[in-house]
Amino acid sequence: MLIGHGKNLLFEYTPKVIGAIVVYFVGSYVIKIIMNQLVKILDNRSTEDSLKPFLKGIISAILKIILAISVLSMIGVEMTSFIAILGAAGLAVGLALSGTLQNFAGGIVILMFKPFKAGDFIDAQGYSGTVSEIQIFNTILKTPDNKTIIIPNGGLSTGAMTNYSSEPLRRVDWTVGIGYGDDVDQARSVLLKMCETDPRILKDPALFIGISALADSSVNFAVRAWVKAEDYWGVFFDLNENIYKTFNKEGLHIPFPQMDVHVHNSK
Repeated sequence: MLIGHGKNLLFEYTPKVIGAIVVYFVGSYVIKIIMNQLVKILDNRSTEDSLKPFLKGIISAILKIILAISVLSMIGVEMTSFIAILGAAGLAVGLALSGTLQNFAGGIVILMFKPFKAGDFIDAQGYSGTVSEIQIFNTILKTPDNKTIIIPNGGLSTGAMTNYSSEPLRRVDWTVGIGYGDDVDQARSVLLKMCETDPRILKDPALFIGISALADSSVNFAVRAWVKAEDYWGVFFDLNENIYKTFNKEGLHIPFPQMDVHVHNSK
């Protein structure tokens, strides 16, 4: 009876085992093809090098788990309980690491869609600085005074962010005040000459100089000039200094708030 029972099991399970082996090797080959195609897609999209191993590892693990479950099911292993336990464990881990997983997902989004890159100057989450490194969980900023700021990618990928380096050109704005008794045409001419003699200020888009406000103590000019992004701060500070020096030479006055106090004798 034992020999007969063994023969029955052999005839029953041999086709299943052979089928499972065939499915395993075919599935492994298909997974290999899928991973090769994934690598090509990531290379064509110029995906960050730090993101590629994570994506390949995660997708490869998911496909291999699916293949393993399929092969074991073909042999006759009951997988319902195993899948339920695996799902419960995954849910528990997900709840425990919800913040970490959010930052991980945010890092993937940033590295794939590239709202900024290393070397860009950004303003996000209440901080400003140059992006020194984009990690899978955090983004590292360096402030102009050389402080290191670590921002979690979760909030960074979903919150508002200003990228000052994404465009090749930036507009520099100044508000320049002169006294009410000064010559407006002379002031405009002096400002125009200073801007035209600075080679960093572009001719196109055109420079704009106009009166923006008749303020309490001054007539305010708005000066708007376009420069290359890397020249922004140099032009801004240099023209400020040049305006102060040149206005003094030209007899133009830069007013400041004043208060006149009149004392009356009650007698």
